[in-house]
Amino acid sequence: MLQQLIPLLEDGYQVCKPFIVIVFVFSAVLWLCITVSSRGRSKARTITRRSPDPEKRPAPNPPKPGDRPFGAWEPSPFKRPTACPYPSWSVTNTKPLPYRPFRYGPRYNINMGLRPMAWDDWIELDNHYPRFHADKARRIAERGVKCCRTANDPQAFDGACELLEELAAYLPERYPSMFEGVHDESGRRVGIKNLWSGECFNITERPLAEDPMQMAASLIQDDLAIMFEREDGQYYLLAGAILLAGFWRLEDKFGMPLSLIHTSGDVPGFKEKLEKGMMSFFRRVKPESPVLRNNYFMQVDDELAWSSSIGDEDSQGDIGWFTAEKNKAIEHHWFRSERQSLRRLPRSGGVVFTIRTYFHPVKEVAEEDFVPGRLASAVRSWGDDVSKYKGKERYGEVLLEYLDMKHDEQLSRGLDLAKEEELRAYPL
Repeated sequence: MLQQLIPLLEDGYQVCKPFIVIVFVFSAVLWLCITVSSRGRSKARTITRRSPDPEKRPAPNPPKPGDRPFGAWEPSPFKRPTACPYPSWSVTNTKPLPYRPFRYGPRYNINMGLRPMAWDDWIELDNHYPRFHADKARRIAERGVKCCRTANDPQAFDGACELLEELAAYLPERYPSMFEGVHDESGRRVGIKNLWSGECFNITERPLAEDPMQMAASLIQDDLAIMFEREDGQYYLLAGAILLAGFWRLEDKFGMPLSLIHTSGDVPGFKEKLEKGMMSFFRRVKPESPVLRNNYFMQVDDELAWSSSIGDEDSQGDIGWFTAEKNKAIEHHWFRSERQSLRRLPRSGGVVFTIRTYFHPVKEVAEEDFVPGRLASAVRSWGDDVSKYKGKERYGEVLLEYLDMKHDEQLSRGLDLAKEEELRAYPL
C-alpha cells in the first residue's frame, strides 16, 4: 500500500512546488519589513529621548500624586544622633585631614560626586582653627552684610536659627574640650560657649544679638549657605555666611536660584551634566540622609579669604583669572580644596551647605607620596571648559613642570605606584 502512495505523493509535490516557494518567499519578505520598521521606530524613539535642547532650562517635574507641593514643607520628627567625642582632639595638635580629591586622567568626570556622611563627621575642626577664626572675625568686622546675611523671610530666619541650634547642640558633643552648652535653670539649652576664645552666644533671645548665620559661622571653620524651595520648585540662596570662599561673593549670589548661581559662575558642564540631577537631589534629600562631596582648585596667592589674583574683591567690573599674573614661581602656587556637606534641616526644610576649605602650598602637598603624579595627571585631563574655569592657562606650565619633577623623584627612590589604592583611597 505504501509503495502505491509514493508515486501519488511525488506527483502532488511537483504540482504544489511553485505555490510553496511563493508562500515561503512572501513570508520571508513580510517578516523582514516588520523587523526593519520596528527597529526604525525604536531608534527614532531613542533619538528623541536622548536629544533634549541644551539651551532650554528644564523646569522641575511637577509633583507626583502624594508628593508635597513645591515650596511646602511639613516639619520632620527626625533628630540628629548624638555625636561621639572626637578621639584625642586638640586645637593645637590635631592636623587637617589630607583631602586630595583628584583622580588620574585621561578622563575628567563632571558629576556631583556625592557620598554618604556619618553624623559624627558633620563638622571638622583642626589646628588651623585659630587662623580661620581670626580671618572670619576680621571679615565680619570689615564687610558685615556683604559676607553674612539672612533674608527678611520667616522661613529663612527660622532655618538660620535652626542651623545655629543644631551647631550649639553638636559642637559640645563632638568637641567637648572646645565648646560647652549653656543652659537655663530648667536645663533648656540657651547658648554655647567657645572655651578657647571665651565667646558666648545666646541662641534663644529675640532679637538675636547678631545675624544667626554670622553667629553660626563664628563657631566653626566652614562657610555656610542655606537653600530654600519656593513655589516654582527652585531652591534659592536665602541665608549665607560666605567669609572664606576665595573666588565668589555672597552679595553676587544672594537670592538667586540654584541653577542661576551655577550658570552665572560658568560652572563647566552644569546644564548638560549636573542641573537635572542636582534639582532632583535637592527635591528628594531627606533630613536623615546627609551627604558629602569634595572639589579642588589651584590658587596663585596665599590669601585664604579672597584670591586677589583674580581681581579686587570690591571691583564693580569683571573679575576672573584673566587678571592673574602668568607663570608665577611655584612658591606662589597653593592647593585649595573644599569639603562640602549637604543636609536638610528637619524643622524648616532648608538644605544646608557647610563649605570647609583646606589650603596648603603646592610644594608642601607635592612632598606626599603619589600626590604629584596623580595631580599632574588630573590637571592634564581637564577639558578646555574646565581649564578655563580653573585658570590653568595662568599657571599650568609652571605647575606641571614642578609636579613632573617631584613625581620622577618619587619613582627614582622606589615608590611603588601599585600600592596607591591600598594606602590612599579617594578622597585622600
